[in-house]
Amino acid sequence: MRAVVRRAPTAQSVMNMIRSARTLAVSTAAALSLACGSSGTEPGGGGSQTTPLDALPRQLTASELQLVSSANTFSFSLFRQLSSAQKDSNVFTSPLSASMALGMTANGAAGSTLDQMRATLAFGGTTEADVNASYKSLIALLRGLDNTVDFRIANSIWYRNGFPFNQSFIDVSKTAFDATVTPLDFSNPSSVKTINDWVSTSTAGKIPTIVDQIEDDKVMFLINAIYFKGSWRDRFDPSQTTDAQFHSISGDQPMKLMHRHGKFSYLFTPDFAAADLPYGNSAFTMTVVLPHPGKSIDAVAASIKASDWSTWMGQFHEITSDIELPRFKLEWQRVLNDDLKALGMHDAFVANGADFTRMSTTRGHDLFISIVKQKTYVDVNEEGTEAAAVTNVGVSVTSAPPSLRVDRPFLFVIRERLSGTVIFMGKIVKLP
Repeated sequence: MRAVVRRAPTAQSVMNMIRSARTLAVSTAAALSLACGSSGTEPGGGGSQTTPLDALPRQLTASELQLVSSANTFSFSLFRQLSSAQKDSNVFTSPLSASMALGMTANGAAGSTLDQMRATLAFGGTTEADVNASYKSLIALLRGLDNTVDFRIANSIWYRNGFPFNQSFIDVSKTAFDATVTPLDFSNPSSVKTINDWVSTSTAGKIPTIVDQIEDDKVMFLINAIYFKGSWRDRFDPSQTTDAQFHSISGDQPMKLMHRHGKFSYLFTPDFAAADLPYGNSAFTMTVVLPHPGKSIDAVAASIKASDWSTWMGQFHEITSDIELPRFKLEWQRVLNDDLKALGMHDAFVANGADFTRMSTTRGHDLFISIVKQKTYVDVNEEGTEAAAVTNVGVSVTSAPPSLRVDRPFLFVIRERLSGTVIFMGKIVKLP
């Protein structure tokens, strides 16, 4: 993204983030960490006139603080993995959406499957009860922080009617994640529409579908949807938007460059400059990170960790200058299976190797995660930002063991199993 800081020539502009055609979209992590910088409304700036939010309505509990830390650790780990896996490509992901969808799923896992999921989600020593309680309270907190911002978090579970899922798993999903849980006839094509209608409604139509079809082995979909629409606290004047060139890694591209002069929070490090652009009452913010000339976007993305991020969030200072930002719209999707495996979550994807016995006591060893798919959408313009994400965790059941119908000529052996001694051998070409 482009931001020109004319009074800070060492930073020049907060633009090269998009210059590398890669959206280092850490606004979700910023919202989770709640370390939001604030920028007062400029007179005549056309922004929100709400009073800036300087503190949370209540203190976070120790468990909530730990969950925020865990979620941010996972956020940056996942983003580094995606950035590395998709070099020279745009990336826009919601680690929070993935964390919630996988967090719901983890309540059904056991053994090494659970251990790996907890490690990937960076839960550390936090108990499952505390994790679930913190998800519940943080969902409620994030939903109500800014009444000028449309921020929605929704969870749902859809399962094959008649499959023996444990009621205890269903209950904790409803309680901790406020999940809508619905049995469906997966053999009926209308089930696809039912699921996608929920996704579309939960994202204000920005992500209309997440399921294309329901294969015979699918028995459950665990879905998280997040929707965000906020106006800049200090908006960009459309009359000041100009035509300009965006210097992407593949060459110059025409763009619409938004411009605003006024106050904003700014950070300068040896590797990048950054600007913090708040929405509404400043509870939510977009942090734009611009690598310095000569610094690789991939190297910067690979170097950012949650602990560094937390430190930097306390180092922003307010300046009055010019900021220029491209107007853009992006849709992104990716199957996250390989990325999650790279982060250490292996067993959950192994047919006949995963352990989801807390999801289904009788069939839990037959269950495995067949797909984790995320779709996202973002539109950044003079008024503000609209963004949405959906993460779908598809759970499949292994097919029944192959049957053996002996209805044609066959061989047979009678042996002593422990010593391996063959005692009789035979061939039957017709029944005697």
